[in-house]
Amino acid sequence: MRVISGSAGGVLLKAPSRDFRPTMDVVREAVFSALGNLVVGARVLDLFAGSGAYGIEALSRGASEVVFVDNHLKSIETIRLNLGKTRLEGKLIQEDVFKYLLHVGQPFRLIFADPPYAKCAGDRNYALELLQFKPLNTALEPQGLLVLERAPEKNSVIPGTWEVTRSKKYGRTEVIFCIPKS
Repeated sequence: MRVISGSAGGVLLKAPSRDFRPTMDVVREAVFSALGNLVVGARVLDLFAGSGAYGIEALSRGASEVVFVDNHLKSIETIRLNLGKTRLEGKLIQEDVFKYLLHVGQPFRLIFADPPYAKCAGDRNYALELLQFKPLNTALEPQGLLVLERAPEKNSVIPGTWEVTRSKKYGRTEVIFCIPKS
């Protein structure tokens, strides 16, 4: 896993542990290619940050600020290490994503969310839960964009408060770009 482009392009990133599912480089590259200049100067939120790869890629490509949120100490330590390796700076918050979203101050132009995938029927569906969580909408600027990574679902339900503007599958990963409905 590496930073794809920008000021830290090529720097190898560490993952928090073996059970961690890092986003493939090809997926991040496609996401950032689709985003284009939207990243430059943006205030960015990286939810379920893990290694911090999405947020670090955003910083490397010119984001003005990135807030990394993850409730696991190993993830926060790994993000700190990865930021050091890339010589980039971000704000790290060790907290449950849903609790954090309850008290977001200034909204973000871009929100990345890479929650744990539900592996079996009956597992918690963090992606759907996040889309249904009203404070997520208010954490995003009016012209902002949510980039959500999840397991592909056959009968995918997108809550009525979101509009999917782009969707792409990469093997066992689906990335959807969402904007709040007016």
